[in-house]
Amino acid sequence: MNRIKQIVEDITSGNTQPIYFLMGEEAFYIDKISDFIEQKILSEEEKGFNQMVLYGRDVTIEDIEANAKRFPMMAEKQVVIVKEAQDLSRTIEKLATYAENPQPTTVLVICYKYKTLDKRKKLSKLVAKNGCLFESKKLYENQVGDWINNELDEKGYSMEVKAGVMLVEFLGTNLSKINNELEKLMLVLPKGTKITPAHIEENIGISKDYNNFELRKAVGEKQIVKVNQIANYFAQNSRANPLVMTISLLNNFFTQLLLYHGLKDKGKINVSKVLRINPFFVNEYQSAAAKYPMRKVAQIISLLREADLKSKGVGANNLSQGDILKEVLFKIMH
Repeated sequence: MNRIKQIVEDITSGNTQPIYFLMGEEAFYIDKISDFIEQKILSEEEKGFNQMVLYGRDVTIEDIEANAKRFPMMAEKQVVIVKEAQDLSRTIEKLATYAENPQPTTVLVICYKYKTLDKRKKLSKLVAKNGCLFESKKLYENQVGDWINNELDEKGYSMEVKAGVMLVEFLGTNLSKINNELEKLMLVLPKGTKITPAHIEENIGISKDYNNFELRKAVGEKQIVKVNQIANYFAQNSRANPLVMTISLLNNFFTQLLLYHGLKDKGKINVSKVLRINPFFVNEYQSAAAKYPMRKVAQIISLLREADLKSKGVGANNLSQGDILKEVLFKIMH
């Protein structure tokens, strides 16, 4: 986060680099920096002649170099942005020739999503020396809550912990998807709102009572009636609650619970760090550990693997997705 702020501050102050190579698994920040450069470096009058957007699937490295070597027209700089540059992964190292002596009046932006350069090779070293090499890494699940809070705080909003967990459980750790949903919420809710699970349910369509977060919590507490209610809801709404996702989340929970059982230091800070969970949820693991001894947890992980195979048609014996879920939950709880 600090690196991104520094890049933005430098650009805002006019301290631009001749090359920005934006790479990595998390596309959100690659798009954010690229969009900021596209919007901020040139005035609207200058953009017509001096700003160009290329796409990796449509160009070669030679095309990129030719455009980058042009001189700006009636402006101090030109901006060349190459989106989806990962389509050029087989030839990307050829860009080292340009990176060795980049055009000082050009700002070349390479958006290299879902991949990274080999840092032992020439291109990576030259970009780091003569420009900006930025790697956008995926956040761990336990980091996404803080990210959501920071994004909302900057825009005058806040969010209850459970609401954030609902978003992450439904959308995963894809920041672009989460950001899209946050923007929808901010369109309908006034500034200063504390976003609740009810807001999530009303505006995004995730049930605040029947979701994977509530199922995991009910399983951990061995609330048999609530587990059955959620399982029945999932069976009736299987498209919105795919079995493969539910099994994956339960498997993650019990795998973390197995790690918890093996910890010598079961203090909140250490548990949060080792399990990579929000400290808010440590009590859930402490409670579940009392109800599920280590041997039972190991057995449950095996049951979940069997259910995962059945969900993919292996040994399912024509069971529906809902019946597979109910079967594995019964075995977990008894």
